[in-house]
Amino acid sequence: MFRFENPIYLYFLLVIPVMWMIRLLSDRHRARRVRKFGDPQLVNEMMEDMSSKRPKVKFWLLMAALALLIVALARPQMGSKISREKRQGIEAIICMDISNSMMATDVAPSRLAKSKLLVENMVEKFENDKVGLVVYAGDAFVQLPITSDYVSAKMFMHGITPDLIASQGTDIAQAINLAMLSFTPDDKVGKAIILITDGEDHEGKALEMAKAAKEKGMRIFILGVGTEKGSPIKMPDGQNLTDNKGETVISRLNEQMCRDIAKAGSGTYIHVDNTSQAQQKLEDEISKMQKGETETVIYSEYDEQFQAVALLALLLLIIETIVRESINPRLKNLRIFKRKTDL
Repeated sequence: MFRFENPIYLYFLLVIPVMWMIRLLSDRHRARRVRKFGDPQLVNEMMEDMSSKRPKVKFWLLMAALALLIVALARPQMGSKISREKRQGIEAIICMDISNSMMATDVAPSRLAKSKLLVENMVEKFENDKVGLVVYAGDAFVQLPITSDYVSAKMFMHGITPDLIASQGTDIAQAINLAMLSFTPDDKVGKAIILITDGEDHEGKALEMAKAAKEKGMRIFILGVGTEKGSPIKMPDGQNLTDNKGETVISRLNEQMCRDIAKAGSGTYIHVDNTSQAQQKLEDEISKMQKGETETVIYSEYDEQFQAVALLALLLLIIETIVRESINPRLKNLRIFKRKTDL
């Protein structure tokens, strides 16, 4: 497995195209100055030792060396030891509602932000379990396939916003169906579908899909986020969402719908408010589930590769220094680079 220990340094590679643009503008400016000096063809004949290729070669050698040095700073590493560990745990697919109604602020700072924080805290306490992530609104898709890589799970969680799905609405049935298809075939491991929603199911069939999950031995935990009183929905521009008549939309938690889905899926309904009680209750319920043997691939040792990259960069810098912009008089007959013919 190949990885970078400090991938943030890779963003500095953006300096390469910037340098290329500066070089291009500089060449154009120089060409205009030569035209003012005299006829370009006559100037070329007066500068027979100059080459149009050498400066370009030197520039790209320098840029390649710079790129390799940046990569070296990112510390490339190669996994050298692979082990497969047997662990006792469960599989959990988290279905996150990212419809606009999840931006309501009856739970601080918002329903979606509270849900993301709850999931991140839960994943941090996972040790031998596997986790996957499904996001849904009017449509649903797998954001993270089931894995034991908790770092990736939290990283994907940070990037969740309502903009990920253009189709608005709340299709809970599709989210449950996609979660059912995301588990491994191992039927000896407890499987939990953790559905986070405000209960506004716009498409229906959620109860039927929850019953189908129950028949396959999966438990559904419904985390209802919000309050029955509800609140306006804050949009990214800071304004409240309005309907076609220009009136402010108030989103309310549909607790009855949440309870019905949980009951149909032989699971538990948990109300998420501004306290930490929901997280503790969910952890307690999950701990009761049947744990089965799961296999995890672990890269336990990594070999540093930056030395080889830095050595190659040094070699390019040496070559760049050796290559001259003008032709060496002693090597006039050796035409590796053609004489400058156009400015």
